[in-house]
Amino acid sequence: MTTPLIGVLALQGDVREHLIALAAADAVARPVRRPEELAEVDGLVIPGGESTTISKLAELFGLMDPLRERIKAGMPVYGTCAGMIMLADKILDPRSGQETLGGIDMIVRRNAFGRQNESFEAAVEVAGIDGGPVEGVFIRAPWVESVGAQAEVVAEHDGHIVAVRQGNALATSFHPELTGDHRVHALFVDMVRTAA
Repeated sequence: MTTPLIGVLALQGDVREHLIALAAADAVARPVRRPEELAEVDGLVIPGGESTTISKLAELFGLMDPLRERIKAGMPVYGTCAGMIMLADKILDPRSGQETLGGIDMIVRRNAFGRQNESFEAAVEVAGIDGGPVEGVFIRAPWVESVGAQAEVVAEHDGHIVAVRQGNALATSFHPELTGDHRVHALFVDMVRTAA
């Protein structure tokens, strides 16, 4: 596979920015809102937004079970911010009725870096990405409290885990799609190519 088809879960969040970043990283990118669209893609990005809302909308659009099945079957998936929360096997402080897709053996704390007005940018060294640190945008960002034996910590900031990889799943608590630096997306595109 030379040019993978990668979907961006288009229920809420910064979908357009991910579509642009994926295209810049040499993938064909398209929004995914329905199970039949999910069935066509080689990999999927779950964008930032509000994890409780994404979980409710995924249920409403009939995507929750198909998403879980594809992830369990090994479809490459990348979650940013709320997407990281969606990929966690466990949330430390879930909202009432909030569900995750799972896929990464990690426990995540929602809004760990603070409220919206405490958002910040930081240079983050990410294992597997050459060329120096990645500029990360942290907006009401989660962090990872702990990971299981199968999960690999690929970045930390200020003593907290902010990027994790497990098999074909990657998650960052920051938003690389907002910076114009497409190296994290390029890493994910390579993961999709390798999985194919």
